[in-house]
Amino acid sequence: MSFFISDALAAAPEQQSGFEGPIMIVALFAIFYFMLIRPQSKRNKEHKNLISSLAKGDEVVTNGGILGSITALDDNFITIEVAGNVEIKFERQAVSRLMPKGTIKGS
Repeated sequence: MSFFISDALAAAPEQQSGFEGPIMIVALFAIFYFMLIRPQSKRNKEHKNLISSLAKGDEVVTNGGILGSITALDDNFITIEVAGNVEIKFERQAVSRLMPKGTIKGS
């Protein structure tokens, strides 16, 4: 029954050199590095720079989607004013984006 596989391939498989296995492993690692590891580490570095550059008065969006202006900073926490006299305290890591000045007044 040679419907799915030819008789020649089934009878005698070709001899492979010893370099094909390690070359494929290196190629797969290179693909994973350039497509997954490198972009993720770049995003982490950008986020660390964002967190360290936060200042009082900056308008930010948190991971939960809350838009507000920073009123107080600490080493680990920030306080965000989301409405008149309504302030919420977050961890610095919860900030996802820095918005342009005037974003809150425009919305």
